[in-house]
Amino acid sequence: MKYLDEYRDGDVTRKLLDQIAATVTRPWALMEVCGGQTHSILKSGLDTLLPKEITLIHGPGCPVCVTPLELIDKAVRIASFPNVIFTSYGDMLRVPGSQQDLFSVKAAGGDVRIVYSPLDAVKLAQENPDKEVVFFAIGFETTAPANAMSVFQAKRLGLTNYSILVSHVTVPPILSALLEAEDVLVDGFLAPGHVNAVMGYWEYEDLIKSYPVPMVVTGFEPVDLARGILMLVRQLEEGRTEVENAYERAVTCEGNVPAQKLMSEVFKMADHKWRGIGMVPMSGYRLREPYAAYDAEARFPEVATIATDESPLCISGDVLKGIKKPIQCPAFGKECTPQTPLGATMVSSEGACAAYYRYGRFQVAQGQATTQQKVKHEQ
Repeated sequence: MKYLDEYRDGDVTRKLLDQIAATVTRPWALMEVCGGQTHSILKSGLDTLLPKEITLIHGPGCPVCVTPLELIDKAVRIASFPNVIFTSYGDMLRVPGSQQDLFSVKAAGGDVRIVYSPLDAVKLAQENPDKEVVFFAIGFETTAPANAMSVFQAKRLGLTNYSILVSHVTVPPILSALLEAEDVLVDGFLAPGHVNAVMGYWEYEDLIKSYPVPMVVTGFEPVDLARGILMLVRQLEEGRTEVENAYERAVTCEGNVPAQKLMSEVFKMADHKWRGIGMVPMSGYRLREPYAAYDAEARFPEVATIATDESPLCISGDVLKGIKKPIQCPAFGKECTPQTPLGATMVSSEGACAAYYRYGRFQVAQGQATTQQKVKHEQ
């Protein structure tokens, strides 16, 4: 299939890997920002085929993973109210709150429904005027246009029973925060293609003026990723700091301008808390005043005081910042598995911990532990 099989071509990928090996002369730490890229890298084994000089760091670009724990608890609480139809994409239903998840609410009789678009939730509000319909609006700039459209349409239709629980975050501010952190060492970024399909990459031009770290917009298939890594390594080896596009078939510099205008109409920038990372200034979206009536947190003041602490066993914050690998977590594959996740990085379909578990890094972790025990015993 065009634009799919050709970007999974093994021969093309191997040639790109050979070019990377011929180009690199010193160690470089590269961060793939998007969780979808992390999964593709691990599924294809690309990380094991790169030269030893290249270290891939898994970034915070997993929308489920960075959704604050207290917001999950707020979602659970709102979904438990008898007059509410709570709607969400399916991957949010299994994300654990401090006590339970949305599946548990559904099992207990709550009206929790999976939808495939926020506009489906708007339709539910039209069909159920006696119910409060809430949509769990999470994600990066990729999903923000559709969520903005749902609020825009609800207002146009005069609906008074629709609201969204907002947890939208944006890429440039978190990259700035990572580059300012003393414990995060990144030489270059593989920028997230899906986000850039919406936003373009014009925002990154200002970013690299403040932080001289090269960036390459990259897709999600092995050929895309190998090409993006090659372009990034060439920049680093040549001492260049530029924003380059290795995902031309989906991304332009200006991005989707109508979508950006709609987002600006409905949302404004605000400080936002990232799970495992903390508060990042001006890194998220909130509803503008003309649309404030559609803010679920304001509509359900009972959830305003909810605050939650993370599990002390979970190191998802260090994983999201690229400081540690999932297999460095003592709970990985033990207390924390896809069946019993301690944090969203294990339960999310884009989470780094889930990817390591699914694609065999669980066995790698076991092998490392066995080797460490054997060495300790021999000593």
